[in-house]
Amino acid sequence: MDTHVVILAAGKGTRMKSALPKVLHRVAGEPMIEHVLVQAAALNPRSTTVVVGHEADTLKSALARHQGLTFVVQEPQLGTAHALLMTESALRDSTGTLVLLSGDVPLLSAGTLQRLVDRHISAGAAASLITAVVEDSRGYGRIVRSGQPGEPIARIVEDKDTTAAEREIREINSGIYAFALEDCSMRSEASPRRTRRRSITCPT
Repeated sequence: MDTHVVILAAGKGTRMKSALPKVLHRVAGEPMIEHVLVQAAALNPRSTTVVVGHEADTLKSALARHQGLTFVVQEPQLGTAHALLMTESALRDSTGTLVLLSGDVPLLSAGTLQRLVDRHISAGAAASLITAVVEDSRGYGRIVRSGQPGEPIARIVEDKDTTAAEREIREINSGIYAFALEDCSMRSEASPRRTRRRSITCPT
């Protein structure tokens, strides 16, 4: 079964207070996204697509030595689902598993990614994600489950949208996903407020 990797690298990284794209800041001597590319390559993906936006040309130049990368531009930057929507033409007619990563997770290991893909395929899941239980979950999207820990995930709630009870949840969304390309669709549709809503739709 084919594996396809999409790496999100379009953000400005405002909190970095730097003109340099966030994913090009160095960790252990290498840009953060270089660490991510190395770990993702261990999956032997059929394709690797990098979503760029802020300082797109700078990022493309920095990654020029990597052969086989496909770049797509997200402009403006409207979130994860919108970024993935931008890859639709690059992934058209692709099948298998799509692994969605952020370019700013330099400590991610190839073993973690392989376990995600293996569990995703063995479960026959349409969508899978990595979560973590942390001491301080402030600022992260919370994982709301349908019952006790270990039960299916009911929804992911962004920090700013949490209720008082949800703010106490310590299980967070890592932003690392696997999708079955045959089962999930990406779409943009009008909402009642005349804005655009981007979504990744998978069967439940």
